Amino acid sequence: MIRRERQRHMSNATHGASGGSTAAGKAPTTQGKAGAGSGKLTTLALVMMNVTVLAGLANDVQQSFYGLTSVTYFLIGGLLFFLPTGLVAAELASGWGQRGGIFRWVGEGIGVFPAISCLLILWFQTTFTFGSGIPSMSATIGFFTTKYDWAVDFAKNSHSWKITLPIMIGWLAYYWFCCWLATKGVKTFSKVAQYGVILGTFLPLAVITILAVVYICQGNPIQTDMAPSALIPKWGGMSTLALAAGVFFSFAGIDMNAAHIKDLKKPNKQYPVAIFISMILTLLIFIVGTVIIAMVIPNKQINLLYTLFSTYRTLGATIGFPDLYLVFCWLGMLNSFAALITNLAGPSYMLGQAGRSGFLPKALQNNNKHGMPSRLMYTQMAVMTVIAFIVFFLPNVEGFVALITQAITILYLSYYVLMFVAFLRLRYTQPNRPRGFRVPGGKAGAWIVAGIGILASVFGIVLAFYPPAQLKAEVGSGATYDIIIIALLAFVVLACVWIYRASRKHKDWVDPSNQFAPFTWQIEGLKKPSLALSNIPSALVSAGQDPMGMPIKHPYGKDEMINLPDPKKDPNGQAEAAAALLAKHGITEPSDPKNVALVGDPTAGVKTLAYAPAPVHTDDDGNALPTPSDADIAAAPVPTDALAAAKRAMAEAKLVQADSIAMQNEAQALNNAARDDQELAKAVRRVQVDEAQAAEAAKAAGTTVGSTGSAADGTATKQ
Repeated sequence: MIRRERQRHMSNATHGASGGSTAAGKAPTTQGKAGAGSGKLTTLALVMMNVTVLAGLANDVQQSFYGLTSVTYFLIGGLLFFLPTGLVAAELASGWGQRGGIFRWVGEGIGVFPAISCLLILWFQTTFTFGSGIPSMSATIGFFTTKYDWAVDFAKNSHSWKITLPIMIGWLAYYWFCCWLATKGVKTFSKVAQYGVILGTFLPLAVITILAVVYICQGNPIQTDMAPSALIPKWGGMSTLALAAGVFFSFAGIDMNAAHIKDLKKPNKQYPVAIFISMILTLLIFIVGTVIIAMVIPNKQINLLYTLFSTYRTLGATIGFPDLYLVFCWLGMLNSFAALITNLAGPSYMLGQAGRSGFLPKALQNNNKHGMPSRLMYTQMAVMTVIAFIVFFLPNVEGFVALITQAITILYLSYYVLMFVAFLRLRYTQPNRPRGFRVPGGKAGAWIVAGIGILASVFGIVLAFYPPAQLKAEVGSGATYDIIIIALLAFVVLACVWIYRASRKHKDWVDPSNQFAPFTWQIEGLKKPSLALSNIPSALVSAGQDPMGMPIKHPYGKDEMINLPDPKKDPNGQAEAAAALLAKHGITEPSDPKNVALVGDPTAGVKTLAYAPAPVHTDDDGNALPTPSDADIAAAPVPTDALAAAKRAMAEAKLVQADSIAMQNEAQALNNAARDDQELAKAVRRVQVDEAQAAEAAKAAGTTVGSTGSAADGTATKQ
């Protein structure tokens, strides 16, 4: 398992064919169109970002050592970890699609401290994994040239730090460039991820698949047992369990890009679809790539650093082009861009968003013009740089990196345990909350899926405390190994506790313009996640609210219900119901029924209220009269019989608008009500305005106006 983790973060920036690390880093307020996203991100782009995080041909090298057996492990891992994780993430995203991803889901189900801890764990995980892996990348620099034999020799042997240090500094510069590019916003790095994974992973996979057929047809020897019996795993003690766990958690990170869920146009529909497409493509990359490598490279010659290049070279030789490895090495840089940018942006993006809700000091809360927390991202890159130099100058690099990797693996799997627990709790604490997608099977199905995921995660956590045989020389006894692991875990846990407690004391850390909606249980007046029977979609509850950390603007009852018609039968009904509920809670945002998108997303068409303009007074020819000043209105004479004039003015105003006898009756009722003192005062004011308008009109015509004060009709005559 350690070797797999080590290989993943090394391969991200060396040959660039990797899909990312196990550290699947993990996305003005929520007012307005609460259920719809910005549309910056397409479903295809999200799929490619997911695949970038999860899969890559370099990740297949480790499992190719086990030949056809690894296919079985991939399938088992897909069923026991990947599928539960994808199903649960899809339901959580479709029910609680506001910004936050894992922070939102765990916070809704368990509470605030576990939620912010998840984000901090992911941030530390990415920082340590990528930082400790940077020094190793200098070993593969030779594969960017045509000197293959020299490149192999350079990768195998130790070299003077005077040679490798400048190379490492070059890779650090590359990392800093990727970090800078990630700060340019989701539209920029989603395009990089989309094209990077296509050119850096899918194109090489398609080519080597074709060349593998050519290789077999030419009669070249197949280096692994391809008999069906080879699919059955053979028990080899704890190493077998380590392999199983390593394969299981090759799939970790499917939830990472939930950070960008609000960048989808229709998140409740697009996110689940993207999850399942990503799962299929990831399995394809893992299985096909692993089998091809095992077929071409003899088991004893498999090396984590350069076996993928050897595969490219061997297959390229079948068509007389052994330097094919060089083409894919440089193409892989595009995938390296994708992997680095996605992982560098994800954790900081989500932590930065949550941090502005009061969980980070003000100094780390900036958002640049692209909506990215650039200061936090550069801070992460600076810490990674420090770690890279520490690792580079340590005498026992392998042991140090392995211990960090195992500690972070434990934290990362604990993160998934929290996600599964939150999912189960939400089935009971918010049972009626609409979800665009539900894990099938009701509560029984939810328990089976989440239970399998929890058991798989706990299995990996327990296994991580077992010191691998190949590291005994580096870490000493098993007790020493576990003590160091526990110390590293304690550091991260204490950091989470300290940051959370500090945020509780510093209420001024809250940015009133942050983009995080409050948790639904906060809006419903609960002090912590508790039973709430409301069936109002979370997007609707969040609409019109002030951001997280601010007082609740529009409280909802925890058991408040709403009638949401089936959009298939009544496509306008959801928008109308949403608008009525918003109006009930004092949120003046009428709905546009034709824009309603889907079940659980009734506010997709909610827009800002456009108030009717003030009436314009005109003369008999329809020309607008000048608007009198307040002084003119106050100086206007009042008719002798103000009550009669008020009656007439109010009745005529209503009669002009009336289209039926009912409206005329209502106008007459208003006439009678004018006797009330309050109505009289309003009528007097209206007459003053009319007199002032008349005076302005007369001035414009060059005449004077006087008031006769006629008791009969209150009209004015020219003198």
